[in-house]
Amino acid sequence: MAPSAQDLQQELEATAQEVLGRLKSRQLFQSEWDTAAFIVFLTFIGTVLVLVLLVFIHCCCCCCCNSPRSQKVSPAKRSPKGVDNLALEP
Repeated sequence: MAPSAQDLQQELEATAQEVLGRLKSRQLFQSEWDTAAFIVFLTFIGTVLVLVLLVFIHCCCCCCCNSPRSQKVSPAKRSPKGVDNLALEP
């Protein structure tokens, strides 16, 4: 059965009081594992933000510049790749 709104409110208040108590005592983490998990979480968030920044920079710079890579080569100008298989010719 789903918890009632009263139970949910009491649980949220208890959690908020616990967090505020830890902030007042300046002891946010109970063990070294909590600290390590927080560091891993911050590293993950930092990596995601760096990747988003790189995508943003790539989109902004490549759209404005007329680099040779951004221009498509027509099929007539492409050089053939590979070798001809002369065994298949009659």
